Amino acid sequence: MKTYLVGGAVRDMLLGRPVEERDWVVVGETPESMIARGFKPVGKDFPVFLHPETHEEYALARTERKTAPGYRGFVVHAAPDVTLEQDLLRRDLTINAMAMDEEGRLVDPYGGARDLEQRILRHVSPAFSEDPVRILRVARFAARYAHLGFRVAAETLELMRGMVAAGEVDALVPERVWAELARALCEPTPRAFFEVLRECGALARLFPEIDRLFGVPQPPEHHPEVDTGIHTLLVLDQAVRLSPDPVVRFAALTHDLGKGLTPQDLWPRHFGHEKAGLAALESLCERLKVPNAYRKLAEKVMRYHGHCHRALELRPATVVDLFYRLDVFRTGQALDPFLLACEADAKGRPGFENRPYPQAEWLRQAGDAASAVPVQPLLEQGFKGETLGRELRRLRIEAVKSCRQQFMEGRSAV
Repeated sequence: MKTYLVGGAVRDMLLGRPVEERDWVVVGETPESMIARGFKPVGKDFPVFLHPETHEEYALARTERKTAPGYRGFVVHAAPDVTLEQDLLRRDLTINAMAMDEEGRLVDPYGGARDLEQRILRHVSPAFSEDPVRILRVARFAARYAHLGFRVAAETLELMRGMVAAGEVDALVPERVWAELARALCEPTPRAFFEVLRECGALARLFPEIDRLFGVPQPPEHHPEVDTGIHTLLVLDQAVRLSPDPVVRFAALTHDLGKGLTPQDLWPRHFGHEKAGLAALESLCERLKVPNAYRKLAEKVMRYHGHCHRALELRPATVVDLFYRLDVFRTGQALDPFLLACEADAKGRPGFENRPYPQAEWLRQAGDAASAVPVQPLLEQGFKGETLGRELRRLRIEAVKSCRQQFMEGRSAV
């Protein structure tokens, strides 16, 4: 029984990164012989087994043949005569097509170690074009490794463009597209995911709501970057700096979708873009089956990021009403993710990256003050129903008014 450590584990070992998962390929065995050795079969589409002690995945060496469009139309051949080199040939990128034998010797038939050293994401063979999921994977690997200097090889981008032109990406199911996006949002440089997809033409097919932002101008006095698409990526950069939460990053990514719908004769102004973008956000979330936590925050940030930017100018009553709309009093935790996404928006402009954003601190303090207003004394006084709600709102406004005075005095002192 010949076993080889393969894929991401080998790649990350060579990069000096922590190995999170270890996958193995087995050469010269059959499903029956694996079961006889105590391995538990778990693969549906091809023979994969769990080790009886470590529970790591061991897959029989296999080849694949494309039989239909999309990414499901494959015939898999797994047999004792399939070599390790044949198994590695079917993989997506050279950096993922390396193996290590039981003595720790590297097996690298397709130049993965060289591409690692040169920081290149390159396809292993023309068979790359048979699976459209690989376009998403390359974009996600770009998001993971861009900060290390990795780039996609020109010939791989050309192959990806051909796949897009042939309609291969149209066969991707929404769940897989969302899964790759959600993972990309957790990577060190999520913007690279969208840059690669845009460069190969897949962004317009998979995320048209984001693609249409590029080339749309904004007022240069507020947005030195001018282009809304560039602004969106800068905001995403700032969201990465501010929070590891992919929900916050998604809200930052989608906050300006309405600007892509502004009629050209109104450019570079985008009056009402907050409301205009709601339909585009709903369309994107419905199509990709985006989880509710992402949807809810993205909608709040889209609707009210302008309120947040103007927070120091808002009347106390408007601030309290904003808290009601953000569910601050009911959930108790809705405010901070909202503020982080709005701060990312404010800082996602050249020259604004390190400027203070006192609006966030003010709203945090105001939220605490308004939330601290006790309900029990009102109940004891006989307030109930609508009258309870009105009185509670009045007291919360008073609390915010008092908090505002202290906040502004503190700013003046500084």
